[in-house]
Amino acid sequence: MLIAANGDGAMTAASALERGHQAFERQAWGVAYELLRATDEEAALEPVDLERAGRAAYLTGRDEDCFVLFGRAFHERMQRGDPEGAALDGFWLVFGLMNRGEWARAGGWIGRARSAIDDGQRDCVARGYLLIPDALQALMGGDAEQAYATFIEEHEIGRRFADPDLITLAGLGQGQALIAMGRVADGIAKLDEVMVGITGGEASAIVTGLVYCAVIAACMEIFDPRRAKEWTTALDYWCNSQPELVPFRGQCLVHRAQIMRLHGAWADALDELAHALERLTEAGHPAVGDALYEQAEVHRLRGDVDAAEQCYGRATQFGRDAAPGLALLRLAQGQVDAASAGIRRALDETGEQSRRPRLLSAAVEIALGSGYVEGARTAAVELADLAAARDVALLNAMAAQADAAVLLAEGEPRGALAAARRAWSLWQGLGAPYEAARARLTVGMACRSLGDQDAARMELDAARQVFEDLAAGPDLARVESLTARASSKAGCGLTAREVEVLRMVATGKTNRAIAGELFLSEKTVARHVSNIFSKLGLASRAAATGYAYEHHLV
Repeated sequence: MLIAANGDGAMTAASALERGHQAFERQAWGVAYELLRATDEEAALEPVDLERAGRAAYLTGRDEDCFVLFGRAFHERMQRGDPEGAALDGFWLVFGLMNRGEWARAGGWIGRARSAIDDGQRDCVARGYLLIPDALQALMGGDAEQAYATFIEEHEIGRRFADPDLITLAGLGQGQALIAMGRVADGIAKLDEVMVGITGGEASAIVTGLVYCAVIAACMEIFDPRRAKEWTTALDYWCNSQPELVPFRGQCLVHRAQIMRLHGAWADALDELAHALERLTEAGHPAVGDALYEQAEVHRLRGDVDAAEQCYGRATQFGRDAAPGLALLRLAQGQVDAASAGIRRALDETGEQSRRPRLLSAAVEIALGSGYVEGARTAAVELADLAAARDVALLNAMAAQADAAVLLAEGEPRGALAAARRAWSLWQGLGAPYEAARARLTVGMACRSLGDQDAARMELDAARQVFEDLAAGPDLARVESLTARASSKAGCGLTAREVEVLRMVATGKTNRAIAGELFLSEKTVARHVSNIFSKLGLASRAAATGYAYEHHLV
């Protein structure tokens, strides 16, 4: 019980309420929730404190408590003759229910909240908030222009009533609608403008978390990992300042893991995903499926077939389509017909332009694996068209890599060599070692077809080293089958990431500094340092520094 005894008996409810206000202001959401609920047990809270308790409940993953508290606040404000305040409480109920996918309950509260303000016609800030579900429905239904017009109307209401949360949500919606309309540059510019206010602390915590996640998701959907990484780093700092935060912390970890996987930090990505699943499962968050799919992808790339299969299956149970990962797993298992059927189904079914490039990339690989070169060319051409329309590095790299593989299969090694070198350069620029190594593998095969065995050997050796460092078992096996040479471990036995950490230790950097530079958690860095000491038989950072200089690693 948070209302503890003192010299005169029990602490007064007023004292606990004041402490609850203070905890809320310093963003100690769990403490604020407990103090406000304890006060409520002594004497019913006023509507404004019911709203505070509801926000704290939402931010700590207590969704049902949040709905109860905002429902009570709605009824209290209606009884006190404050329909506009009641309508706002109704909106936050709708917001939480929509995020949970409970559309029927959300629809009921939309009607009740609009009835409070003359069927949504009263000129007040609540009218702007209650336009948001209409705009989102239009956006999800494919009418981006109507959604954009509604978001503009919301923005005008927010400006007129000087409401920063409504202004922020309307700006987010405008950016999303512009991207859906094909005006990607305008959409990103709008989202960057919104993020200036978010990083400046202009919005409430719930809106801040929502916008971070939505903007990062948009960056990933338009294949802009650099911008996604920048905003993910900012989101991580924001989450770390509020350790009791539940909904956005889990989503943050999924985004971090996606970026880590691209940058080749697969073990670190699995660590982040384990944390994400713990947080997201607690909160009943729909992103559980995304976290499980990401886990499956790392397991597949490392050749852990059973773990990958299990994670794809669980991701499907949470509503996440397992394509293209499961189809690529079937290809790796030699089940070509199942792989082809899976990727065809996914391509026929999906209407999301954000998913199609990855499906097409997988379709090229699967078609070539089944000897269907004509089908691979068709998929590669469509992927090239999408890349030309967007003209972003990630899509261009995917298209060049697909084109190189098809040209090689078509017996055009010179064209394949040029396309593969372009793909390698683009992947290198994106800091994507695994994909860059796969491009080098194609370069090596093209050089071999052209009769340049020395260049082929060097390219294949370079690809092999990356696959060894990443523990990319299936790709390493493929290189070995091409070169018919046994793999050899690096002389010091360290992975590429461990060598990177060792170099930074040798320059005197602390674990915290290393974590910041490498986009890792301190816990992960500490694990790398421990592994380095163990593998090299060292007992101190000084000894590690000496080793690094002795072996010319610095």
